[in-house]
Amino acid sequence: MSKKKIKEIFIGSNNEGKLKEIADLLPKSLKIYSNLDLKIPSPKETGTTFKQNSLLKAKYFSKKTNKICLADDSGIEIDILNKAPGVYSADWSGKKRNFDLAIKKVYQEISKKNKNWKKKKISARFICVLTIFWPNGKFISKTGKIEGWISNLKRGKNGFGYDPIFIPYGKRLTFGEMEPKKKYKIDHRSNAFRKIKKFF
Repeated sequence: MSKKKIKEIFIGSNNEGKLKEIADLLPKSLKIYSNLDLKIPSPKETGTTFKQNSLLKAKYFSKKTNKICLADDSGIEIDILNKAPGVYSADWSGKKRNFDLAIKKVYQEISKKNKNWKKKKISARFICVLTIFWPNGKFISKTGKIEGWISNLKRGKNGFGYDPIFIPYGKRLTFGEMEPKKKYKIDHRSNAFRKIKKFF
């Protein structure tokens, strides 16, 4: 593994919410490139785990740009749904990535399992795998998680994806209601990032 600190990196994602969150975690001195500059289409995510998809994206964008690349694969697992949507979290939002639709689907699927679910705590977790891929083929992948439950109402306009329906354990607010700075201190992405921070 390269012992030299990374000075510049390409963030391998076409998701603006993700780009912003990852960029906010990285050191300010780092030169960051992203698809806002290059418009490289995303690869097909053919993996069946967060780790496989994270590595697939990091490798793909690194080969396309010949730069060190950081990519993320993340999603929400809901226990009553046998950990769905999981790696298919983005797919539930349809081709146009409409997460209002995805959240509607979550509520419909939970209701099929338990009509009275709104009176219960439906356990769930966000998972994120971050992979750094070097042009010489070396890579490192680390996983971050945060446990919580599903809010029975969509709450808050911050964040993106499933943030408005996820309440972390010990908190009253959904990720959608939290100030970004507070969310970044505890969320799955920052938990994964702490494990790769030493490379920057």
